Amino acid sequence: MFGWSLDEERSFAVLDAYAQAGGNFIDTADTYGRSGPGGAGSSEQIIGRWMAARGNREQLVIATKVGMSPDLPGLSGATIRAGIEGSLERLGIDAVDLYYAHRDDPDTPLEETLGAFQVLIDDGRIRHAAASNYSAGRLEQALSLGGRDGMARYVALQPHYNLMERDQYEGELAAVCERHDLACIPYFGLARGFLTGKYRRGGERIDSPRAAGVRESYFNERGFAVLDALDEIAAAHRTSVAAVALAWLLAQPTVLAPIASATSPAQLAELLAAGELQLAPAELERLSRASAPTVA
Repeated sequence: MFGWSLDEERSFAVLDAYAQAGGNFIDTADTYGRSGPGGAGSSEQIIGRWMAARGNREQLVIATKVGMSPDLPGLSGATIRAGIEGSLERLGIDAVDLYYAHRDDPDTPLEETLGAFQVLIDDGRIRHAAASNYSAGRLEQALSLGGRDGMARYVALQPHYNLMERDQYEGELAAVCERHDLACIPYFGLARGFLTGKYRRGGERIDSPRAAGVRESYFNERGFAVLDALDEIAAAHRTSVAAVALAWLLAQPTVLAPIASATSPAQLAELLAAGELQLAPAELERLSRASAPTVA
């Protein structure tokens, strides 16, 4: 949201609240903010200016990505080298802790991509490489190559995964992560805001850049059944709907930490409650049953 629906002042407020609560892992990308007034890269710039103002770089884990920018598409060696230069400049730091291939590039040999990441590791510009938006087959290939002479090994996967989006990850992709001990760090953990509970049957229209897509994808009987289950479980625990949705995700095998966006310190507090929330097996099963993907 930084640089897109949140300006710098409001972004700083969210980041301050996150750090004060003990948060230390921040995920961004070279494309984030592209629809906002600052354009692509503005998220990295805001995070960089915040780190500089607070002097807290050493307490943070910073992840960013390369490969989806219209100006730097794909995962060639040249693109990866140019991508890290731009990201480091915008972030104002010497090294990125986790550098993702934002999506697979079938036109570039995996050996070239993994070799370029290893050069960045050897040069101290990144500490680890990771993958996002890979198929199970291509991820398996990359992991089989990774670690060989001159090639980096991916340490994490960032897939699209949440209560409403389960079929692409569960199954073969999850099995690859488990087999290779790969950390799963899902994006859109709250299904673009649907799993916060702010979208309701017949409710008022939500003013959000993501609202149209949310309505088209999730306004159906399955989506409302998931919200009903979340409502009851949240009430039983006296917590937020969003915290329950994230707690379900945290309880899934291979998931290390879900990614979610907050637009205010108050909203952030609702999300952070997930870290302390322990759902009972029956509650997890109810959510899994309500959200089970529809078989065509």
